[in-house]
Amino acid sequence: MSPDRKLPMIKRKWLLGGAVVALIGVVVLARGFWSTDGAAARAPQVRAVPVETAVAERKTMPIRLTALGNVTPIASVAIKTQVDTTITDVHFRDGANVQKGDLLFTLDCRQIEADMKRVQAVIDGAQSTLEQAQRDVERYTDLAARNATPIVTLNNAQTAVNVSRATAESNRAQLENLKVQLGFCGIRAPISGRISMANVKVGNFVRQADTSPMATINQMVPVYVSFTVPQKNLPDIRKAIAAETATVEAIVPGEQKRANGRVTMIENTVDPSTGMAMVRATMPNQDELLWPGTLVNTEMTLRNEDGVVVPANAVQISQTGTFVFVIQDGVAQLQPVKVERQIGNESVIASGLNGGETVVTEGQLLLSKGTRVNLRTPKVAGS
Repeated sequence: MSPDRKLPMIKRKWLLGGAVVALIGVVVLARGFWSTDGAAARAPQVRAVPVETAVAERKTMPIRLTALGNVTPIASVAIKTQVDTTITDVHFRDGANVQKGDLLFTLDCRQIEADMKRVQAVIDGAQSTLEQAQRDVERYTDLAARNATPIVTLNNAQTAVNVSRATAESNRAQLENLKVQLGFCGIRAPISGRISMANVKVGNFVRQADTSPMATINQMVPVYVSFTVPQKNLPDIRKAIAAETATVEAIVPGEQKRANGRVTMIENTVDPSTGMAMVRATMPNQDELLWPGTLVNTEMTLRNEDGVVVPANAVQISQTGTFVFVIQDGVAQLQPVKVERQIGNESVIASGLNGGETVVTEGQLLLSKGTRVNLRTPKVAGS
């Protein structure tokens, strides 16, 4: 065989040998990959879910009822005139606080003063006539006793006395009435409170028949907060009132501060159409936080009781009811619970926990029964 023909055959042998070696290497690698030791080495590790936790505590918590309430003043007075005349002065600033007895309006009283002078003149004249008539009676009495004058003259003198006395008394009564009318010309605050704007100004003519008030005063300290509760709660509320433990907090929307007060009345009837009863609390309102007519959220505390408490965000809801995740030996376990009530950001557990358990508060979405967990530090607000 010629050298030219041997050279291609040698190349083919080398290529064939290389292919066989590569095939053997692939088989060896495949056996290593699918072997038990290789599979164990490449199996994914179980990852612990990071969660935040809290401890279920047993402590004293209040029993509360919540409702929508309305602020009403204890006293509200509409200022109106009792004489028909003109306003000459307004003595208050719109919306200001006024005290009982403060002068609010001054009315034109010149006509009344003139009538008083006229009536006083009539009284003076009647009094003079009365004195003259009394002297006549004394004189005619003496003369009649001596038969020096007829009895009819004495009787006429006595009648003149009675007429003059009646005229004087009638006009004195009229004068007293005018004095009362004069007092109406200076309108004073009948109660202490905050006054509205003046609906009439200087120069306006006001009448007793006017339907709209000249101004309105609302008592601001204290005030009432009224709200309705279901009739099933009335026995507990009545017991709390009797024990003097029924307190109320009123929360004004948008306001951080709370107003405190005490339940002072339950309406004597239940609305048959709604099954609700009206409850009223008296609020000191020294800082005037509550404004008449304002809608407020009310929280009425009936009493305090011991219970197991967890953060409200630890309680989850499923189709079968409420539950929490309890951490035991680094593993999450699903624990059904029954929530009795929620106070702020805490839930009172009626059954399912005894206190002291570690419950998950954040990270529940990645958990299931038996999931391993890793405790993490709670996030600081604002970080």
